[in-house]
Amino acid sequence: MNDRPSRRDALKRIGVTAAMVGGTGALATLSWDREGVARETVGSQRAIKDFRVPPRSDLPTMAVAKRGADPNALTRAAIDALGGMARFISKGDVVTIKPNIGWDRAPIHAANTNPEVVATVVRAAYEAGAKHVIVTDFSCNEAQRSFQRSGIWKAAYDAGAEIVLPADHQFRTVPMGGTVLDEWPVLRPIIDADKVINIPIAKHHSLARFTCAMKNWYGLIGGRRNRLHQDIHTSIADLASFMRPTLTVIDAIRVLVRNGPQGGNVDDTREMNTIIATLDEVAGDTYACELIGEKADRIDYIRQGHQRGIGTMDLRRIQIREV
Repeated sequence: MNDRPSRRDALKRIGVTAAMVGGTGALATLSWDREGVARETVGSQRAIKDFRVPPRSDLPTMAVAKRGADPNALTRAAIDALGGMARFISKGDVVTIKPNIGWDRAPIHAANTNPEVVATVVRAAYEAGAKHVIVTDFSCNEAQRSFQRSGIWKAAYDAGAEIVLPADHQFRTVPMGGTVLDEWPVLRPIIDADKVINIPIAKHHSLARFTCAMKNWYGLIGGRRNRLHQDIHTSIADLASFMRPTLTVIDAIRVLVRNGPQGGNVDDTREMNTIIATLDEVAGDTYACELIGEKADRIDYIRQGHQRGIGTMDLRRIQIREV
């Protein structure tokens, strides 16, 4: 069976496959400007919605599913424990899903989000009443190859999602108001969505020590992202301050425990068969980093997220339900 959608079908659901966005910026507070990339000036108003839903005292902040080995069942169990997808998605919503599709790697390498997890979230969003679901990311490797080899293109497409690859016209430059990030091009499907679901994978990162929910927002921006590595932890905290998702579903079915973020050697991975659904990305990263043998207090961007009030590192302060 051909793993790729046909060319005709693909063109129906794909935002133009593209040359990656390049550009220049300034040191200290980084900004971006390029002819042909739309700009937006918002002043003190948020340039992007706060996509969160209100907390509920009768439901946990985080749910951890780790009974069994089926990614679909684990994903549904974790989301259901938070009240089900209908708590997060309303009838008629346009939903953008942001997995990690950074690398030209197969699922067994644990460099990208598990495609079955992505497909399950797409289907659950439609079941809850979503009008349209988009799956997008700004890959580090060549986008078409990364989307295809990760298995996410086919899995998400088969579940009914539109696949949007990065192209110049898919970005809008907006003020981000960060310590490091001032203005930067952001994927339009994120900006224009009614709801946004973050689906990172938990894995080792050679510079940041660990990458998961907060770090996954690197894939919503264009430009010369490698320049952000000069102050990677503050850049990640800036992105997490800017981007407040509706829901975060952390894939820890198979995690990359060393030589991340790209990996490539199956010996560097470990099966954990765990899904974490959370309303608090800082807490989610705090919990998930231990799955690869890290500690949150050793990861500066998690500490910054806690200090900024994005979420909490103190897992004793939130209700966690294991299912």
